[in-house]
Amino acid sequence: MSTAKGRAVARIGILTISDRASRGEYEDKGGPAIRDWLTQALACPWEVVPRIVADEQATIETALKELSDQEGCDLIVTTGGTGPAPRDVTPEATEAVCHKMLPGFGELMRTASLKFVPTAILSRQTAGIRGKSLIVNLPGKPSAIGDCLQAVFPAVPYCIDLIGGSYLETQAGFCVAFRPKG
Repeated sequence: MSTAKGRAVARIGILTISDRASRGEYEDKGGPAIRDWLTQALACPWEVVPRIVADEQATIETALKELSDQEGCDLIVTTGGTGPAPRDVTPEATEAVCHKMLPGFGELMRTASLKFVPTAILSRQTAGIRGKSLIVNLPGKPSAIGDCLQAVFPAVPYCIDLIGGSYLETQAGFCVAFRPKG
């Protein structure tokens, strides 16, 4: 693991789940939207570990395990596959690989999204922990990605602290991370 000024460089997996993008038939817009948002939000050194896979539960599970177990990602953010359609299986894959689920993330993301679109109640985003990795499922629509990250990211750095990951610092003018005093 690389370091900057004595601190570990955070590794962040960005996993796009899309049949068409995985076949090269569609430009991945979700992954770049996550990367752009994180670039604005983070004040610490970090590196991205990108992946694009098809909407297949076993394939998603394998990618999540690799990003956590082999790549050592502190945070894994997925985009796509959270709706009610038959091929939307990202939450099922996430639950299958996580040791602990954090349903509050999905609850807050849906609440935030409902301010913009009534169909947010159809979304099944969730989050969970695998080892020292926090996995957060986001929708596939780029504008919804920013809305959801803005809602939940203040809790992300402290969660990663609690599970033994890298120390994430945020740009205070963009997103303020919450950490208890003391």
